[in-house]
Amino acid sequence: MRSVTDSDSRATPRRTRAEQRQQTEGRILSAARELFAEHGYDRTTIRAVAARANVDAGLVMHYFHSKDGLFTRAAKLPPDDLPDGAPSEVAEALLASLGKRLEAEPVASLAVLRSILTHSEAAEGFRAAGRRRVDQIKTAIPVGDAELRAGLISAIIHGVVAERYLLRTSVLADASPDEIVNLLRPCFQVLVGLSATSGGPVDAPHG
Repeated sequence: MRSVTDSDSRATPRRTRAEQRQQTEGRILSAARELFAEHGYDRTTIRAVAARANVDAGLVMHYFHSKDGLFTRAAKLPPDDLPDGAPSEVAEALLASLGKRLEAEPVASLAVLRSILTHSEAAEGFRAAGRRRVDQIKTAIPVGDAELRAGLISAIIHGVVAERYLLRTSVLADASPDEIVNLLRPCFQVLVGLSATSGGPVDAPHG
C-alpha cells in the first residue's frame, strides 16, 4: 500500500465541474472582449473567439447561446464607485477611474465603442450605461446644473479613452496617465462644483 507523502498532501485539489466551467467562461469572455475591442461586433466571429480562448466553437454557443448573448456579457460596463463626500473627493474618484482606464486598456469599453455604429444593441447598451453613469455623477454633484456638468464629465472621459485607444490622432495616445489626469484635475474640480480660485464649493446658479 502506497504511503502518503508530503508532496501528495500538498497536491493542488481537483477543480469542481462548476469551477472548471467558470474558468472556461472567463477565458471565453476575455477573448471576446479583446476581439470585440479590436474588430467591433460585425467583424468578430464565434470561431475567432473560440480559437483565441482555445475552446470549441460549439462550447461558446453552449455557454452563451448566440453572438448577441456573448457580446452582452463581454461588453458589460461596470459602474464607478463614487464617494458620498465632498466635491473634491468626487473629482479625485473620477480622475482615479479615468487613470485606471488609461493605465490598462479598458477592453469592455472599447468593445462597445467599436461596435456602436454598426450594432444597435451595442449602441443601446452604451446609452443605458451612459445614462446610469451621468445619473451617478449628477447625484454626487451639489450644484443646480449638475446634470449638464455630469454630462460634460462623462463626455470628457469617453472622448479621452476613444482618442487614446481608437483614434490615436494625437500625442494623447502615448502620454502618461498621470500627466493626463493632472492636466484634467482643475477642469474636473470646477465641473464637480469647486471654485477655480478658492477651491471651495460654488454657489448653485439661480433660475
